Amino acid sequence: MATTGFWPVRVRLKDVLNYAENPDKTTAKQYLDEDLQNALKYAENSDKTDKQMFVSGINCSKNGAYEEMCAVKKRYGERGKVIAYHGYQSFQAGEVTPEEAHRIGVETARRMWGDRFQVVVTTHLNTQNLHNHFILNSLSFKDGKKYRNKIGDHMELRRVSDEVCCEHGKSVLENAPFYGGDKAYWTRKNGQLPHKDMLRKDVDEALANTCTPVDFEIYLRSLGYQFVRNFKYEHPSVIAPDWQKPVRISSLGKDYSRQAILTQLSTQHEDRYFMDFYTPRPVVRRTPLILVIRDYEKEHTPDLITSLFELIIAIAKICTGSNIQKADYRPLSPDLRAEIINLDRTLEEYHFLCDQFINCAQDFVECRAEIVGKIESFEAERQHIRNQIRRAKTPEEDYSLKEKCREITKKLTPLRKQLKICERIENKVPRLRALIEQEKQLEQGRYKYKYYQQIKSKQRSYER
Repeated sequence: MATTGFWPVRVRLKDVLNYAENPDKTTAKQYLDEDLQNALKYAENSDKTDKQMFVSGINCSKNGAYEEMCAVKKRYGERGKVIAYHGYQSFQAGEVTPEEAHRIGVETARRMWGDRFQVVVTTHLNTQNLHNHFILNSLSFKDGKKYRNKIGDHMELRRVSDEVCCEHGKSVLENAPFYGGDKAYWTRKNGQLPHKDMLRKDVDEALANTCTPVDFEIYLRSLGYQFVRNFKYEHPSVIAPDWQKPVRISSLGKDYSRQAILTQLSTQHEDRYFMDFYTPRPVVRRTPLILVIRDYEKEHTPDLITSLFELIIAIAKICTGSNIQKADYRPLSPDLRAEIINLDRTLEEYHFLCDQFINCAQDFVECRAEIVGKIESFEAERQHIRNQIRRAKTPEEDYSLKEKCREITKKLTPLRKQLKICERIENKVPRLRALIEQEKQLEQGRYKYKYYQQIKSKQRSYER
């Protein structure tokens, strides 16, 4: 069962080719050795390279793909920011061997682009799911026309991939939705919680505690959501503070369609065992967090960065509860609840602020500038040593200089980690302040759902 993806590349062509042709990912494990010299000798061995390194070129040689693609660009004149296209073809774990995966990838690329474009096909073996990478030149070698990358091309890539897989006796995904969760994937990778993940969790909680559609709607409203369309419509949708647009509940999955939710609520209503333990709760019980926020603001200066993180950590501890005290508190804002889930990252940032004795914005700016200065100094020193390595006359001198580079790299690693934490704090501080203010407005009933209010107050621009 193979899945595919495709996107434009706007960085250096050499970088994406180097990534796709990385020997550590394309070389069979039995030929890798801990000794770098042995691995390099293997990579240079043409007999083994042709058989075991899964790299192929279509309309170009695999060893000179970069030069040949650049030659096409120079011949017709490179136009635009997109210099190449990068695609993948991933297989189910254990379904194919490296040789089969590479053959399928080459055949897919040849049928899809082989008549007009240069393509490099590589098979990566570094994950449990073997997958092919396609690097496609943005210009055709025949007429110099650019690849247009239309939505139909993405669908055609999936069709061709499925066709080749079926010919090789491999399974395919039947009637799979075309779009995946790429945006949600990168949101999770950045340490944040996508809107739909939080909504799914809240919908499950509402379903577990209600028996009728009215109770279900009231429960979600008590969690900070506003219904743009209720269950009178085919696709009920909700919106939360700071969301740009409503989200259909049915988009959470097949088990969250209008009919599926109504069926589950009806079943629970008729289940006497569920009714025996069910206590209607029109509003989720909670102690208002605004009292905690106001008490904290009286004792601390709200402008201080450290105080802001202390407040978020205090709210997180209250909301998560402990072995002694139950978690009675619940933020109204889904965004604030999502922030509490990432308590580990918040603690890491708070400890950094404490270790660096940062209180105000000026302290933070000075600390960040100091870290950047150290990084630039170490990088300049390392580059100077690397220039000396090129002129090394003996192996001993070469080894000594490389050892100095390694020592500098060890010093750079923690500094770069600190710089990333600084960037996270810089982006998080305004968002945290906005979330605290938003929570206060929600609990006071003063928050206005901009999108929802805009729909409700929309007037006709014509007369019937």
